[in-house]
Amino acid sequence: MNTNSGFHPLRRVFAAGEGLLDRALCIVGAVLFAQTPEFIQQYLQRLGGRLDEARRQLAQLNDVAVKSGMTLDQLVADTASSSDPAVVRLGGLVHATASRVDSLAAADEAIRHASLFTRPFVFLRHFDPSIARATASIYRPAVPTTLEGLLYALLGMLILLCAYHYGVKYPVRRAWRARAARRARPPGTAAANPS
Repeated sequence: MNTNSGFHPLRRVFAAGEGLLDRALCIVGAVLFAQTPEFIQQYLQRLGGRLDEARRQLAQLNDVAVKSGMTLDQLVADTASSSDPAVVRLGGLVHATASRVDSLAAADEAIRHASLFTRPFVFLRHFDPSIARATASIYRPAVPTTLEGLLYALLGMLILLCAYHYGVKYPVRRAWRARAARRARPPGTAAANPS
């Protein structure tokens, strides 16, 4: 009887600590997951800047083609058949710039028009490591006050709480109960049960 009453204050301390841990996990989950739409927004700004620059370069190359009396495709074909390696490389640059504009434009369009819940997956599908590194190098965490930011914050709270309760708390509690049950058995009963 005395042993049980001695554990009541400890139980209250553990319960209070568990409540604090739940609140801390809610805050951490909300702040972490709310960064997803914010990072994607800043990534899109970088992506848009790179797209504008690639389009500007392509427009200059197109201007060269027009002044030479041909289309951009004709310029690429003409340079590819040249015997001068430098001219061939220039044609490759024109082709690569046109491909880059198409790729960046497709990524920008897809990410901007993705739905609230598909945006992270579309973002990952069109992920460009160099743009992500450039975004991360100047990224400053922020808590967006949009509906999207709120939904991601709630999702983060749920995921971290579920991970803690179902991945840590319940398995540990079950293992402790099993251990206590084994200790509570009189010697010799454990050996009789397996049969």
